[in-house]
Amino acid sequence: MDAEDFRQVKDAVRQLIRESVLPREEQIEDEDRIPDDLRAQAAEMGLFGYALPEEHGGLGVSMTEDVELAFEFGYTTPAFRSLFGTNNGISGQVIAKFGSEEQKEKYLPGLSAGTLIGSFALTEAEAGSDPAGLRTNARRDGEGWVINGGKRYITNAPIADLFVVFARTDPEQKGGRGISSFVVETTTPGVTVGPKDKKMGQAGAWTSEVFFDDVHVPADALIGEEGRGYAKALTVLSRGRLHIAALCVGMAQRVLDESVAYAATAKQGGAPIGRFQLVQAMLADMHAELLAGRSLARDVAARYDSGEDTSVGPSSAKLFCTEMVGRAVDKAVQVHGGMGYLRTTPVERFYRDARLFRLYEGTSEVQRVIIGGALLREAGMARG
Repeated sequence: MDAEDFRQVKDAVRQLIRESVLPREEQIEDEDRIPDDLRAQAAEMGLFGYALPEEHGGLGVSMTEDVELAFEFGYTTPAFRSLFGTNNGISGQVIAKFGSEEQKEKYLPGLSAGTLIGSFALTEAEAGSDPAGLRTNARRDGEGWVINGGKRYITNAPIADLFVVFARTDPEQKGGRGISSFVVETTTPGVTVGPKDKKMGQAGAWTSEVFFDDVHVPADALIGEEGRGYAKALTVLSRGRLHIAALCVGMAQRVLDESVAYAATAKQGGAPIGRFQLVQAMLADMHAELLAGRSLARDVAARYDSGEDTSVGPSSAKLFCTEMVGRAVDKAVQVHGGMGYLRTTPVERFYRDARLFRLYEGTSEVQRVIIGGALLREAGMARG
């Protein structure tokens, strides 16, 4: 889309977030769900497919545009973005990038319209950041496959219509080799979704375990080349990491705004606490790191779109921005004092919500390994 079209999309998203979602954050927290009318508004605006190809009903935004939208999504409860995040991100992208034309035509229009919810089933109890522990397997059965195994922490699993499942198809291979990806509809016999997880934060964003017990799928459920599934996962995770970084920038902006407003009006000794230089120092640190995170996300997005860097940059952006928002929410609670510890105060909720960002789609430690290893290989150090 051209710049003017995207500006209109971004303005509409900002209006939706500020006018429709923000006033209902406590309702989402208390009810642990996104209201149906907000889901309908998101679908009507095309948010379930904003990053999916235009030819299949999406908006086809670039990574640069994705980051700008994520700045807006991050300004409110992460559960709202999570509702359509897997369609645009790690689930939908695997189909859009690596699926057959038949798979794209069958699933992408529904994912784009929000009539289908896709879910990304990679993580297991012993296989999170390291694929070597992946136990879910798929064996050939006639013309099709039989999948057995279990997945954990699967976002949107309780409301999913289809899973992009990663399973080991070659037990002789180690690590990420010999892993394939499949589209598995949730109505397939043998698919069981566990109860919703009870989490520290991000109420309204549902995760659960998923079990596959002798699940028979046809040959055309295989996405792309057999044994290359983990490479596909890494490709889409890299895009997702940059998206998460931008979400953290949006959240940091929100808690800074909340903190400035509170410091300007809350009084101690008859004067606003914003008069105190140590309070000003916390606000200044939050602001400086926020600007750094925003600039980093934009720069990395530009280099992602150009093809210059689609791996190390996104990892660095996720590492910095997720750690940055952790510091921001901590300072925000400190600025609010006792009020910041009360459940009725937005910064308390964001304090809990933010903690997950350093864990999912690759922990901070994993990002450091990716970055450090890539830099050393670039310098000529051998693998091993």
